[in-house]
Amino acid sequence: MTDLPLAKTRPASNWSAIWVLPLIALLIGGWLAWRAYSEAGIQVELIFASGEGIQAGKTELMYKGMAVGKVTAISLDSSGDKRGVLAQLEVNKEVEQLLREKTRFWLVKPNVSLAGISGLETLVSGNYITFSPGDGEPSRSFTALNQEPPMGDDVPGLHITLKAERLGSLNRDSPVFYRQIQVGRVKSYTLGEDQSTVEVKVFIEPAYAHLVRKHTRFWNASGISVDADLSGFKLRSESLASIVAGGIAFATPEHRKDSPPTDPSLPFRLYEDYDEAQAGIKIVVKLSDFDGLQEGRTPVMYKGIQVGSLKALKVDRDLNSATAELTIDPLAEDYLVEGSDFWVVKPSISLAGITGLEALVKGNYIAVRPGEKGSPPARSFVARSKAPPLDLGAPGLHLVLFTDQLGSIEVGSPVLYKQIKVGSVQSYQLGRDNRQVVLGVHIEPDYVHLVNTSTRFWNASGITLKGGLSGVEVKSESLQTLLAGGVAFETPDLQAARSGRQVQRFALHADRESALQLGQQITIRVADGDGLQPGTAVRYKGLEVGKVENLSLTDDLKAVTLNVRITQAAEQIAREGSRFWVVKPELSLTRAENLGTLVSGQYLEVQLSTQKGARRTQFTALPSPPNQAVREDGLRLVLSAPRRGSIKPGVIVSYREVPVGKVVDFELGPTSDRVLIHVLIEPRYAPLVRSGSRFWNASGIGVDAGLFKGLKVRTESLEALIEGGIAFATPNNPEMGGPAQPGQTFALFDEPQEAWMQWAPKIVLEQ
Repeated sequence: MTDLPLAKTRPASNWSAIWVLPLIALLIGGWLAWRAYSEAGIQVELIFASGEGIQAGKTELMYKGMAVGKVTAISLDSSGDKRGVLAQLEVNKEVEQLLREKTRFWLVKPNVSLAGISGLETLVSGNYITFSPGDGEPSRSFTALNQEPPMGDDVPGLHITLKAERLGSLNRDSPVFYRQIQVGRVKSYTLGEDQSTVEVKVFIEPAYAHLVRKHTRFWNASGISVDADLSGFKLRSESLASIVAGGIAFATPEHRKDSPPTDPSLPFRLYEDYDEAQAGIKIVVKLSDFDGLQEGRTPVMYKGIQVGSLKALKVDRDLNSATAELTIDPLAEDYLVEGSDFWVVKPSISLAGITGLEALVKGNYIAVRPGEKGSPPARSFVARSKAPPLDLGAPGLHLVLFTDQLGSIEVGSPVLYKQIKVGSVQSYQLGRDNRQVVLGVHIEPDYVHLVNTSTRFWNASGITLKGGLSGVEVKSESLQTLLAGGVAFETPDLQAARSGRQVQRFALHADRESALQLGQQITIRVADGDGLQPGTAVRYKGLEVGKVENLSLTDDLKAVTLNVRITQAAEQIAREGSRFWVVKPELSLTRAENLGTLVSGQYLEVQLSTQKGARRTQFTALPSPPNQAVREDGLRLVLSAPRRGSIKPGVIVSYREVPVGKVVDFELGPTSDRVLIHVLIEPRYAPLVRSGSRFWNASGIGVDAGLFKGLKVRTESLEALIEGGIAFATPNNPEMGGPAQPGQTFALFDEPQEAWMQWAPKIVLEQ
């Protein structure tokens, strides 16, 4: 038994295969927990106004037809704000990035309206919640909308705005038709910013977006349109859907087939019906004369063709004017611009003739003259009180006449040439300065060649009377001008040049005699009209070159205006630089001038400018004759004295009591403490003045008296005694100095020294 082998011992192991099962179970549990955590939804809070149609555990959150969440609980809002019903949703993490502040949620449920049936699928699956993603910060709490929001502008297609006066039976999702095919729908509607219009947002499907052009017209196609008259009646409807739910239709006028694509940012007008859309454009015209106008019957006419009608007429509060609403044919749309004229035409009988005769048959109507194509468009106008002047683009010649008095001229008064009517007066109004009357005149095309730069116009109204010892002459242009007034003209030179201006301007004279008088009209302002009268001559170098036609006080009553006609050398006289003065008699102890005016009367003298200036027709007369010495030759000197005394322009300058020059002007010195006297020494005597010469005031008399030498009275000359004068002396030859220079200044002494009177230099004068 001792031979049996001994058993070997080894340490026992703590590990057992049985522990594999708990380990596997732990791993599976951890995986399941991680999966449950990772697939758990996001908690979202929705606030509804009502919990109707929402069930916890059943109502799903759908997005693009897929369930992405479910309502887990529903309760009343307990926040204190009483916002409604609070629904808790568990939402898949896949849509977490779509949950932003501006994301919109709403409940989809069956809805039956005139516009159609929506949410029909919920009859089987039940109500559900859906949403439209937005932007903003992440959010987990939202307020649901009561209904589906309008379609966003990011949806492919054309999104436009229509403006209407009223909504009618339109609603959300109302159809939009083109040739009775539905091509879009109404997205939404709201009041405009001005609270007077309704803005309708419309969506056009991408396949039909190209049908909407710039000049496309939209109209409300809701219900049935009935048009009845004596010939029968007509029913019009776009479709059965539009009868029940309302709708919009559109089309592009035939003459606008080349219209460019529309700009989606610009709104369209939504017309009330098809007829209004076809009739065209709505405009408003302010009328001061609305007698005889009837809504729906008064036509709008252009050159005898009806282009619109009066839709509505409302008298304004002042009862003196009315506001008319017109509809104008779309063909005239391009001409409804700034500058278009409207006026009421009715029969009128006056001395100038009969106008508006056709209104006796068709009734009063509104006439229109379109503005210039291409001008800014306009839809509001103020009517004229009478027909406007003929359009400047009309054939013929258009003239403007200026006159001081209108006389009996009226619109329509004739324009006569050799007593043949060649045109008419189109308009008249006050000029910009309110001093003259401006007439618009039209000359018919056949007589345009009769008017050129030599044409003269005059007022031919009434009759002209001329009487004398030989009898009385009565003259009238024609019977028509005698009654209604008129304008006549003559053209002395039919070969004269014609003006290149589109609208030529002429003066309208009072009568034929003044019109045919040649010359240039100018005005001269004088201080007073003493001795002046109509017919006073204007002279140049002794020759008569014009006459005063009339005199009048200036507006400020401080002067007199002379209306003068220059008949000779008018081109040279009516220029900048010409100077006028009144020549009147002068009588003094030493001289007498212009004595001839005592017999012939005063006259105006003119002195032309040395240089050719710009054309001028208004002048101011000089208070005295201008200084003629300005252009005389000689030695010019300046004498400086403390005061002027009796020195004035024209007094003599003497040497040894012999006149050798004269005073031409005087002025204050630069510092105003001296008087500068300008003298002119005749050229022959210029050598007498040397740098050492002395000048003194020889005016009046000098008195030298003493107890032993008696009384001595001295004066330079009788003229110097009366008018004043200046004398000078030059030292003897060694002390005389050099010749005086032009412009040299000498002192003017009050009296001479005895030594100066003894000077007797020998100076040779030129012969």
